[in-house]
Amino acid sequence: MNKPQLLQNLREKGFSEKILSAFSKVKRENFVPEKFKKHSYEDTALPIGYEQTISQPYTIATMLSLLQLEKNQKILEIGSGCGYVLALLSEITGEKGKVFGIEIIDELAETSKKNLKNYKNIEVHNRNGAFGLSKQAPFDRILISAGCREISRNISVQLKENGILVAPVGSRHLQSLIAIQRIQDDFIIKEKLPGFIFVPFVE
Repeated sequence: MNKPQLLQNLREKGFSEKILSAFSKVKRENFVPEKFKKHSYEDTALPIGYEQTISQPYTIATMLSLLQLEKNQKILEIGSGCGYVLALLSEITGEKGKVFGIEIIDELAETSKKNLKNYKNIEVHNRNGAFGLSKQAPFDRILISAGCREISRNISVQLKENGILVAPVGSRHLQSLIAIQRIQDDFIIKEKLPGFIFVPFVE
């Protein structure tokens, strides 16, 4: 599958033009190890080293859709890996948006910083994501890109009022993508989509 075919595939699945535009602008091959570059536009997850993956495009598009992203938002991704999703988030939120990534694996954090050197509105932090990024909180949106048994309150309280958090929650081998919204001090499940498998959250 090439890039136009992937974009058409995502379009047929009903994703918004805003999301499709971001996928069109960001070169996935720039975030994939050399030996997998020929597979960059297949709709599948690919290894990026250190037992981590760059997620399947369909899965990423689903997460972006659940986030209900808008221009100029401040967004946190925990488990940002090679930086591909950060680049997509940057494209959607625009130049006045602010995108923060947390990646605990030193080598991936460094690789992602190199991958994203041309993006002025992205910061990557090499640290444990279990505590979020309190110094930059609150966030309009938070994305957790690793499988969790539950969503830590340490992270969810860093949402703004009416903010949305999306995370894969479940067992080691099967999770549901859950979107929760903060309404004052309550966290309401807005949507739950079963049938996803993410690498586990690393602390």
